Amino acid sequence: MRINDPEIVVEVESAFARYEAALTGNDIKMLDALFLASPHTIRYGIGENLHGIDAIRDFRRGRSPVGLARRLERTVITTYGADLAVAATLFYRDAAPGKVGRQMQTWIRTDKGWQVAAAHVSIIDEPQV
Repeated sequence: MRINDPEIVVEVESAFARYEAALTGNDIKMLDALFLASPHTIRYGIGENLHGIDAIRDFRRGRSPVGLARRLERTVITTYGADLAVAATLFYRDAAPGKVGRQMQTWIRTDKGWQVAAAHVSIIDEPQV
């Protein structure tokens, strides 16, 4: 298995960038397109445990579009072969000083392109170095 094939990394970076733009712009249609439409798709959020695409879609439709802006740091995308990748990033929101968000996504190549099959988002107190 080839790890971090440069061409595959670029593909996933592009999908990840589309996801980030859709998330901060509350583009629900694009977010839905970037998540695998499956009852097996999972998204663990800050205050919710969502199993299946229907639960994820319901959450997105009910979420407030206010305060979604954030800045990313230490984004790492690692690809495993041509069809699997993990994206990990830290994020910060001005409205949450002293907190750091953590996001991990498992991306898979499907017939619709790269899609998220599993995601985990959490926020913690920013560790003191």
